[in-house]
Amino acid sequence: MRNAEEKASAAMVRRVVIASVLGNAFEWFDFAVYGLFAVIISKLYFPASNDTTSLLLTLGTFGVGFAARPLGGILLGMYGDRVGRKQALSLTIALMAAGTALIGLLPTYAAIGIAAPVLMVAARLLQGFSCGGEFSGATTMLMEFAPRRLTGFFGSFQMCSQALAFSVGALVAYLLSTNLSPAALESWGWRVPFLFGILIGPVGWMIRSSVDESPEFAAYQKTRSSARNTPVRDVFRHHPRAMLSSFCLVVVGTVSAYVFVFYLPIFGKKQFGLSAAQVNLSTFASTAVLLVLCPLAGYLSDRIGRRLTVLPAILAYAIAVYFLFGGFVAHPSFGTLLVAQAGAALFMSFFWGPTPIVLTEMFPVGVRSTGAAIAYNVAVLVFGGLAPAINTWLVHKTGSPVAPIFYVEASVLIGLVGAALLPRERNAATHPATMAV
Repeated sequence: MRNAEEKASAAMVRRVVIASVLGNAFEWFDFAVYGLFAVIISKLYFPASNDTTSLLLTLGTFGVGFAARPLGGILLGMYGDRVGRKQALSLTIALMAAGTALIGLLPTYAAIGIAAPVLMVAARLLQGFSCGGEFSGATTMLMEFAPRRLTGFFGSFQMCSQALAFSVGALVAYLLSTNLSPAALESWGWRVPFLFGILIGPVGWMIRSSVDESPEFAAYQKTRSSARNTPVRDVFRHHPRAMLSSFCLVVVGTVSAYVFVFYLPIFGKKQFGLSAAQVNLSTFASTAVLLVLCPLAGYLSDRIGRRLTVLPAILAYAIAVYFLFGGFVAHPSFGTLLVAQAGAALFMSFFWGPTPIVLTEMFPVGVRSTGAAIAYNVAVLVFGGLAPAINTWLVHKTGSPVAPIFYVEASVLIGLVGAALLPRERNAATHPATMAV
């Protein structure tokens, strides 16, 4: 009987990994393709007196999606901590499908006037609200089903799913840009990934409805007191160090993503005239590096500890990207863009991989989803969502194409504070339930 139970448990763990990774990848795919087609969207929905203003409006709308993420993170995080992880994840994927469908079917400014950018903003807000609860919900589910000594490895699948989404999104953008004429791409081709993304609703819901509730959360529900659950208040009152450490680590991670995955391709096209096919292929290759190396980094953190994995990785990243970014600016080409993006991804992997488990294991089960959601989404809002727009503005105002690297290095300093606040003994030998800071 025991062997049968172990097999059933192992089967359910595999199902949870698939549900978390594929569902999360579906969500992030739709969130990512907006950035990949930002130049086209700027022409169709935000016409302005010059290309720079039009692109800034589009990237600002990209950032607007992040404005809704803290609210989504808090509400969906509380929902997950009160009702269950499974129900929260099913809700997030339905909301993302609605926002994606709106973008894919939305008439342009030429067709309906000012209603077009207004509805685009509304769609981005809905996507942002959904994504706000996705990270903490999926990561919490992975952590609470993971074998005790492999929590870092399993948690890293969350970042794999994001890398998978970015990689597939870039591949789709590359295939469209190389097989369609510029007129066809601008007319209807850019809509294809958004329309494909509508599938996240029924497919994602079916995948996630097939898993059990987290056993750790189910046990918590049986033992918690009947007093009203107040996870937001409890997180700030009882876990301030965990909140600060989590926030700081997310800052360096989110800036790395939105500068090297989203901004740099746009920068290469607008500043140096690289083709859409070139920048999309480079982004595909670099996100594939993240996809492969993040699990290795998560596993390493299980063996040597979170701090010993994250801290050296951030330091190495700080040094490497300064020269990688400078090399691309000095000699802009497909080759130097690929080296810059893939080289950055190599070092990013080793603090990306352990970050999800760090964020969740620092909080006890009753506030875990809420705590991770607040720390993650506030950091992403402030430092990530507006990064492409801020860096485009910095380059335009200063006239220096290397200006974005100082934004990156500032995020490194914040990330080092977060890494320094991690307990030295954090490793897989300690049960997650005892890890609250």
